[in-house]
Amino acid sequence: MAQHEVRSGEQKGIRDKTPVMAKVEGGDTLIIQNLQPVVIFAWKERPDRKTRRLIRNVKKVYPYARLTGIMLRSYNQRLQEADSKRERRKLMRQAEQELKEDYGDDLRKLTFTQGHILLKLIDRETGDTSYELVEELRGKFVAFFWQSFARIFGFNLKRDYDPEGEDKKIEQIVQLIEQGSL
Repeated sequence: MAQHEVRSGEQKGIRDKTPVMAKVEGGDTLIIQNLQPVVIFAWKERPDRKTRRLIRNVKKVYPYARLTGIMLRSYNQRLQEADSKRERRKLMRQAEQELKEDYGDDLRKLTFTQGHILLKLIDRETGDTSYELVEELRGKFVAFFWQSFARIFGFNLKRDYDPEGEDKKIEQIVQLIEQGSL
């Protein structure tokens, strides 16, 4: 069983030059290809109303969570390169202003449930709770204020994302979105 690197054949006059692994076995050439893992969940054929609502809410806020993770990594890099505390504060004000201009109206339109899911997904994307992010970027007093405000409405900014427990359905939905099934 010798393994060879072969190129896929011509298709409608266009030559694909992506190398693939293959092996010849008994005169037949078999292509060896690594596939992405497929996630399968044992949901009912048609999810119940509560699950459909959760799917809709996760699909609405997931892009914002992804964007938050990307932007946070970008700003963290710029903040580390800043020379003084004053320059860091200026960068943070600039970032906050950009976010308000670009996404403020959309985020204000979110329901409480969607906001709650967004906070969980931001924790999933960044690895930090919302409280930790606010504390790091805006200070302890501001983080305390927002935690107190959130508690009035039954939210806890200090709660970690739990993909195996409380947030299992959200994690399943996100995985389905990432693999393109939803």
